[in-house]
Amino acid sequence: MSHWETYLNENQDRFVTELIDFVRIPSISSLPEHASDVQQAGEWVAARLETAGLENIEIMPTAGHPVVYADWLHAPGKPTVLIYGHFDVQPVDPLHLWARDPFDPVVENGRITARGASDDKGNMFVPIVAMEALLRSRGSLPVNIKCLFEGQEEIGSPHLPPFIVANKDKFSCDYIVSSDGSQWSESQPCIWLSTKGLSALQIDVKGARGDLHSGVYGGAVANPLHALAYILSSMRSADGKILVEGFFADVVPLSDDDRTKIAEIPYDEAQFMADLQVSALYGEPGYTTYERSWARPTLEINGVWGGFQGDGVKTVLPNEAHAKITCRLVANQGPDKIADLIRAHVEKVVPPGVTVTVTQLASKADPYLMASDHPANQAAHEVLEELYGCSPFYVRTGGSVPIYRLLLDNLGVYPLTFAFGLEDENLHAPNEFYRLSSFRRGQHGYCMLLERLGQG
Repeated sequence: MSHWETYLNENQDRFVTELIDFVRIPSISSLPEHASDVQQAGEWVAARLETAGLENIEIMPTAGHPVVYADWLHAPGKPTVLIYGHFDVQPVDPLHLWARDPFDPVVENGRITARGASDDKGNMFVPIVAMEALLRSRGSLPVNIKCLFEGQEEIGSPHLPPFIVANKDKFSCDYIVSSDGSQWSESQPCIWLSTKGLSALQIDVKGARGDLHSGVYGGAVANPLHALAYILSSMRSADGKILVEGFFADVVPLSDDDRTKIAEIPYDEAQFMADLQVSALYGEPGYTTYERSWARPTLEINGVWGGFQGDGVKTVLPNEAHAKITCRLVANQGPDKIADLIRAHVEKVVPPGVTVTVTQLASKADPYLMASDHPANQAAHEVLEELYGCSPFYVRTGGSVPIYRLLLDNLGVYPLTFAFGLEDENLHAPNEFYRLSSFRRGQHGYCMLLERLGQG
């Protein structure tokens, strides 16, 4: 047993107690009334980094919630590893579905239940503990370390682009390791190769000067709801193919090797449908479910409204109708270009008698793709194989992590996702929890990974 393993074993109860203190802070970044709590969580992280033995610790202001920086740069000739995570959390609504107060953490049956326990406080605390174990047991780290822990990931990191640009030298590094993510299961590891980008839009359709009597004016003037339904239906074929001209022009196609790696991952379609309680699956023809979800772009209607919504009948022609759309993007698509293509499509198909406005919304992200044979992935593969006793799956995710492309574009380094949460831990939902077995396994994983990266 290595010295750091002994240290982890001897101090595990303390680490769990500290994690309980951490998740007790209601650092909800999307709610202004919790801004001081996000600041408090940043201060907790800064203090804990100092306890771990990190140096040059700063709580760095942004135009919004802060970033916590720390480093340890005493490994000459060794690579510099930037560790990323976030200490802000999602709102807790609906509160009545929680078994107890979401910020009154409880440990039962090997799990800690609280908002942020898995996403991302438990996961981001893991590398801090690992660095402490290495420093206390051997007096040094096997690599140089920089930390970037932020307080605004759950709102899309809106203030980080100018912040990263202004601090490129400070965060320069050879490797980036993200503690925000998950493994495939308790017994099966995985390596994330990609995250999807995001382009969000709102479509507003206006007709007459106001609502009209449907008997007097029906059949004489355009109905904005009908116009909106036509516009939306024109964007996809009946079998699910996106029909917006130019939408696929920049898509990096799946290679034979990509499709082979995805096909190697176990998939039970009948169970998948049963879990979702759907009678059939639907999407772009020619691709498997995982291929569509992970590696092909999507265009989804997220909300439609307009006209009379109450009980009974109101015979009215509404004078406006609205819809929200989001597109999940893959490499090398850009959110601004996709928004322009959708706007051009709408302008081409809009029926007569209405005016339409297409507005690109603030929520957007660039897609991210990392080669499976990247040196960081190779190191992670070796560590995960040793930890779990089996080779990791190479997976992609349909979600978006805006900071990945931000870091790649500005620092020139591909972020590696190395985290130990699991997807069944109710992330963003009531009764979020984190397995203490994952918490402990992650500590070992980070010690092993930093040692492996230090070996070159």
